Amino acid sequence: MAQKKTKKSKKKKHTKRGFILKVILLLFLIMTLGITLFLYAKYGDEIIAAKNDAKALVEASTPDTFKASATSLVYDIDGKQIAQLKGDKDMYYIGLDEIPDAAEKAMIDTEDRKFYNHKGIDLKAVAAAAVSLVKNKGQIKRGGSTITQQLARNIYLNNAKEWSRKIKEMFIALELEKKYSKEQILEFYINNIYFANGYYGLEAASKGYFSKSCSELSLAQITFLCSIPNSPTRYDPIVNYDNTVERKNRILEQMLSEGDITEEEYNQALSEKIELNVPEVKRRNYIETYVTNCAVKALMKESGFQFEYGIDKSKDEEYDEAYSDMYSQCQQQLYRAGYRIYTSIDMSKQRTLQKTINEQLSENKEKGEDGIFEFQGAGVCIDNDNGKVIAVVGGRSQSSITGYTFNRAYQSYRQPGSAIKPIAVYAPAFDNGYDATDIIKDEPIKDGPKNSNGRYMGNISLRTAVEYSVNTVAWKLFSELTPKKCLNYLIDMNFSKLVSEDYTLASSLGGITNGVSPIEMASAYAAIENKGVFREPTCIMAITDSEGNEVVTDDIFDEKRIYDKDAAMMMTDVLRGVLTKGTARGYELDGMSCAGKTGTTNEHKDGWFAGYTPYYTTVIWVGCDTPKSIDNLLGNTYPLYIWNAYMNQIHEGLENEEFERSEPSEPVHYNTKEPKETEVPDDYIDEDEDNDDDNQDYEITQPPENDFVPQNPVTEAPVVTEAPKITEAPVITATPVPDVPAATDAVQPQSAEDEQV
Repeated sequence: MAQKKTKKSKKKKHTKRGFILKVILLLFLIMTLGITLFLYAKYGDEIIAAKNDAKALVEASTPDTFKASATSLVYDIDGKQIAQLKGDKDMYYIGLDEIPDAAEKAMIDTEDRKFYNHKGIDLKAVAAAAVSLVKNKGQIKRGGSTITQQLARNIYLNNAKEWSRKIKEMFIALELEKKYSKEQILEFYINNIYFANGYYGLEAASKGYFSKSCSELSLAQITFLCSIPNSPTRYDPIVNYDNTVERKNRILEQMLSEGDITEEEYNQALSEKIELNVPEVKRRNYIETYVTNCAVKALMKESGFQFEYGIDKSKDEEYDEAYSDMYSQCQQQLYRAGYRIYTSIDMSKQRTLQKTINEQLSENKEKGEDGIFEFQGAGVCIDNDNGKVIAVVGGRSQSSITGYTFNRAYQSYRQPGSAIKPIAVYAPAFDNGYDATDIIKDEPIKDGPKNSNGRYMGNISLRTAVEYSVNTVAWKLFSELTPKKCLNYLIDMNFSKLVSEDYTLASSLGGITNGVSPIEMASAYAAIENKGVFREPTCIMAITDSEGNEVVTDDIFDEKRIYDKDAAMMMTDVLRGVLTKGTARGYELDGMSCAGKTGTTNEHKDGWFAGYTPYYTTVIWVGCDTPKSIDNLLGNTYPLYIWNAYMNQIHEGLENEEFERSEPSEPVHYNTKEPKETEVPDDYIDEDEDNDDDNQDYEITQPPENDFVPQNPVTEAPVVTEAPKITEAPVITATPVPDVPAATDAVQPQSAEDEQV
């Protein structure tokens, strides 16, 4: 009896389980039907149009459609072509019979295991994407595209994560499956996917990373390459080699589990060390690398990507993944779509800046193991009329060097020293009611910084504190305002590397954990010149397709007020004194109003000068890629020399314009006793504000003692929404492009070392 009861019980359980599965299936079908009806009701016309467009596109296609790539062209401010961006797919297209069997299996196992069983789309994945569509109000947050869908997107579509693109992608995939065989689609796919660094297709990648045909590759090398397309930025073998190896190992595991390789093959491939054999390529110049970065980010913006800046690290991983994916997708688009990229780059000023940096640093010829000059410099020039970058130099010229170019102007992040004070301390102070005439006592601070010369002046105005870059005053003021309030100004100006550890008083003297880039500094100082209005730094004026249709317009770039107008103009007025009597005295421009600030980090590792006129803002950084002490490297030596020489040249022939001054008004003073200012000794300054006391490394145990308390304390400003920091995309390399043609009015190189523009 007991045995019969058990069997009966098992039968009941089986029946119950079957019933539950039927209910779940029914609910899924109802949900799918509901979503379908919802989509049709809301987007019916668009869906029909997408279906018709897809049919027309595929009907017009031939196998040649999947073999060629269009070249994108770059133009300077005068409309002259200065670069071309082109992949090499058409050079290395191979038939399916030439593609290693292991590569086919690896791609199918990792990207689309149902490839031979579906008709272009995976219905389960479509349902999931539909749910995501409704949930996220028309924004596609979920992928799951088949190989055929990926091919459709790569050939015909942009990267906008919107329902319309996803729907069209699915219709194109269905039409492709009707017209072409699975074998043809797989061939098209493997020849069109992006392998990072300008390589399209397996054969191009094989020659680019191993200097040989894919038919000669081992299983380990094949799976290594097949790791890249999933996320070409994250798995870039040049920049993120370890990531690529890790994914290669996961692919091998998947192939083993699918029965595509034996245990012996798996173990051998797993143990094989991957050694890249990258052929020498002519490095891309600083213009091309910067333009590419700006163009990619512009396409990301146009596609709806939301850039995030701030200090909250809780979402870093998720954000970085989304950023990496979208960056690589838009980069692919840039190299295959045949765009026309119109920029603000002024070739004459570009060559002048490059030549000036080369000449001013020419005496130091020491080189590292890679043959690159150790002593480096970078510069950025912005046109104050429109906020656009007109010149960008990422390092000294070395025509003899081949390989991957590192553009220090936007890819290098270094401690700014005292150059941070105007944008993170004094302009915020003026924005919160302080006045340049307010008096603060310059005196030793317990557990705080020292002044560079070890001297203290007593009661001095904020104006004097800026002119002579007095550390103690900046420290006190930063404490009074609070680090959080002050650094929020930088976050609002898209400084990308700030972290929570920067909420310390050491940041007032440039002790920024991850540093800042010359581009960031230039755009911040340009905001001061622009009466407090920040404009997103870029060189992109417009991007069109090959027929002239607009793809990106200038209105997508951010513009927002950071500082009050009067506060910004007061800051400019104060910074004029740095050049007339302060740390940069003697280096005023010839017949031109100018303002600026020096910056030196501890042990003379970095030197900065940030300065501007009513016409242009230029920021110069000098130092070594691996930070080390350099004799006589101060903000008022090499960086100031370069800035002065360059700015004098580009202002030649321009009429002097005076900076606009704020209307006189009754300032709110924050010194309670209104003490008299101490006169500055004539010998107070001999070089720069060099912070020899390692001020970046202070551990703050208590706020500095402060001798002034505002009569009307500053109220806490609204906290700027914080967000994950952006990880700067790695150096993007590509196939060689022709040298940039010389502009007729450009300053010509004086030697072989001056050729990099």
